Amino acid sequence: MSGELSRQAMQEAAWDLRYLLNRGYPRSASLTLVGNRHGLTADQRHLLHRGIFASATALARRAKRRALRQAAPERLGIDGHNVLITLECALRGLPLILADDGFLRDIGSVSRRYRPTVHTESALGLLAQYLARQPPIWVSVLYDAPLSRSGDLAARTQELLRASGLAAEARAVAVPETELVTFPGLVCTSDTGLIDRLPQVADLAGEIILSRDHPMVVFLS
Repeated sequence: MSGELSRQAMQEAAWDLRYLLNRGYPRSASLTLVGNRHGLTADQRHLLHRGIFASATALARRAKRRALRQAAPERLGIDGHNVLITLECALRGLPLILADDGFLRDIGSVSRRYRPTVHTESALGLLAQYLARQPPIWVSVLYDAPLSRSGDLAARTQELLRASGLAAEARAVAVPETELVTFPGLVCTSDTGLIDRLPQVADLAGEIILSRDHPMVVFLS
């Protein structure tokens, strides 16, 4: 199948999945049905899973999305692994999807298996550089402590952010979501569970990546 036909097939599969979700069909069963009908690979199914939502859900999340320039001089709470993994996937040249809800997501499937890589330092550099352009009053980066070397990652993140002139902390905590849902400021994440529980959210990784014209962004809206 050519690249153009593949894109067309994905657009059609996305339309079919939206159709089912908009009519209340279960997400998992709908994805299986659409994936089987279009002969999609595991990666293509995961791309749909990460990017296609019922219209009401997508619109509700879009209404919560805030550009980071609107946040200054607020306090920023950053979902550390969520943002960092997306940035690293972009640096690796992996496909990303601009989802129906307006958030950019990776399809790397590495969340639970994450450990720092050769791209980690560059990703942290991009993060620090972007935040330093319009520094908020305070930045708090929370990493998932059970993941590999989270303490070291938090220490390095804090070092780089402060070296860029930012008032910042970075910590490894047992459950970052618990602190982020009550964070007194704007939270940066593309995690759907957090988005649905928060009044407003920034897509920090998405803003950074889209400002750099990443060539592997998939649009299925």
